[in-house]
Amino acid sequence: MFQFLNPIWLFSAAAIVIPVVIHLWNVRSGKVLKVGSISLIAAASRKSSRSFKLLDIPLFLLRCLLLLLLALLLALPVWQKKLQATKAKGWVLVPKESFTSTYQQFKPRIDSLTKAGYEFHYFNSGFSKSNLQQILLNPKDSLKNQFSTSNTPLPHYWNLARQLNNSVASTLPLYIFTPNKASYFTGSKPQVALNLHWQTYTPADSVITFIHNAWFTNNGDIRVVQGNSKPIGTNYIYSNIRANDRNNAAFMLSTSNGKARVNLPNSKQEPVTIDTTKQNIIIYADNNTTDAGYLKAALQAVSQFSQRNISIKSINNANLVPANTTWLFWLSDKSISNQILTKCQNVFTYERGKPTTVKSWMSNGGRFSTALPADEKVDLFKLINTTNNYDPVWQNGFGHPVLSRQQQDQSVIYHYYSRFNPAWNDLVWSDAFPAWMLKLIVSPSKADVAKYDRRVLSTQQYMPEIISENHTIATEKPVENKSLTHYFWLALIVIFAAERWMAHRTLKITTT
Repeated sequence: MFQFLNPIWLFSAAAIVIPVVIHLWNVRSGKVLKVGSISLIAAASRKSSRSFKLLDIPLFLLRCLLLLLLALLLALPVWQKKLQATKAKGWVLVPKESFTSTYQQFKPRIDSLTKAGYEFHYFNSGFSKSNLQQILLNPKDSLKNQFSTSNTPLPHYWNLARQLNNSVASTLPLYIFTPNKASYFTGSKPQVALNLHWQTYTPADSVITFIHNAWFTNNGDIRVVQGNSKPIGTNYIYSNIRANDRNNAAFMLSTSNGKARVNLPNSKQEPVTIDTTKQNIIIYADNNTTDAGYLKAALQAVSQFSQRNISIKSINNANLVPANTTWLFWLSDKSISNQILTKCQNVFTYERGKPTTVKSWMSNGGRFSTALPADEKVDLFKLINTTNNYDPVWQNGFGHPVLSRQQQDQSVIYHYYSRFNPAWNDLVWSDAFPAWMLKLIVSPSKADVAKYDRRVLSTQQYMPEIISENHTIATEKPVENKSLTHYFWLALIVIFAAERWMAHRTLKITTT
């Protein structure tokens, strides 16, 4: 099929008008006739005449053809031929950031699939196709974009599974090989219509110890939270050290830019800056004074256990919320004003709406709540349904949020769809209540420690839900464009030479 890659240049063919005008606008000069006498010639009025006859038609046609060929050449002519696409038996997908360890783990299986005709693709956004043998020959050049810094975002395998569902046909066999770290599977489990075979492994660095947090206590000691993450979960140990104890064998103290820092000996972790701030917690109860009493008792237990510099106050007037409030617990059915929001770093607010009766439980374990021990689950009786898509913090047994997190400007808003009341749940009667508050107001968010999270998921937990739905991806056949410009260049040179020869020949005949 004849095509032009740059067809806009075809408009330049209008230049063919130039030789047409030149050849048509040809005024022939009159001839001089010699006569013996003009006495017998009657006088006549003077008339002028012009000849619009085409002269030198071959030269005219050559010049028009020359301009036409030039326009076609600028339009980049090609001969387009559709190719027969080779149908792959399936895909093998491996994350680029963990290619080396993943390939070594599943080398026999990956090699056998690629030899059987399966295409190799990276399990990353775009699913780019690559040659496995070339990667193995030059791994440094092929894997330049590996995750090499601690600030690099973690992969999101479930999001990639959703993208894959929209990229390939449901019948194409897909073999995915990845690590099974829980931090790589974020959000909700997807539903896909894919012929999916997903295999995972536990990375070699499956155990890690790190500094989770550190702060100064009221008496000047340093309270250090040391995390220990394993495939089965992450636990934390609290320790107190003297600020002037430089010979402490368990921790290393240092200063940088006037700030005290703490780290573990021989650790690759960046030292953690010791927090010196004071937490101002305000409770606005409005008509829910009973709820405020339960909450205040839990927060006081948090203050005693954590030994943080925490101030807890209850107010009855919303206008008395001070500036630079660390936490505001808004236990009111009234809406909170933007003026108050600007004064607070974190706001815990009762969500308004019609409560529904439920028979379930609630957990502060997020998406992994089903793997938590029973003492971290409390019975749930009432819940306000929501359609918000904020990040879930606490969830019920059906996976619906009980507490969700929203970032709004400089404040973080926590929407609570229940109440601190025994009529709504058993949280206020549970021994876990202070621990939930501790995890909420003292511990940093999951994103801060995700790189140290060594928890793993089982096949049942990470495998997407396979649904019965057949879909095909419409793909165009590959085409091959063969350039024709060299043929047009050859024709242009021949026509130009012929035009010059004929123009020179015509000139000689005329002068003769």
